[in-house]
Amino acid sequence: MAWDEWEQLKSDAAQRASASTQLNAAPPGTGGPGDLVVHDDELGKMGNTAYELRQKFGVDSDHARPSTFTASIDLFNDGLDMGAALTELHDAWNSQTKTLKDACAHISNHFDYTRAQHAKDQVQVATSMPVSKIDSYIK
Repeated sequence: MAWDEWEQLKSDAAQRASASTQLNAAPPGTGGPGDLVVHDDELGKMGNTAYELRQKFGVDSDHARPSTFTASIDLFNDGLDMGAALTELHDAWNSQTKTLKDACAHISNHFDYTRAQHAKDQVQVATSMPVSKIDSYIK
């Protein structure tokens, strides 16, 4: 590809990108600001799924841990380098398992927080909006 061709392709791509860029707007008919919908039951299901994944992974990832550790100690005591390598693998697995379980817990907690915050926001909106135009005359 010649340099001129490259420059032309870059120029064409920049023109296409600038023609389709929109700030603070969505294309007509696709919704826009104010269309955020939160369903409490869906948030609950997702948070529960993350919690269940954490629990199940915690149990399932631990099946081989005791026997792996025992084997690594036995191999090491027999003078085999593989014992030290297996211990290192065992420790790395435990570290990665903890990281994944912590991530699942973080996700679950975030959904719980989001549900609680959304409920507070709903109460705030419901109590701050006048029930009817008559309300403005009463104040």
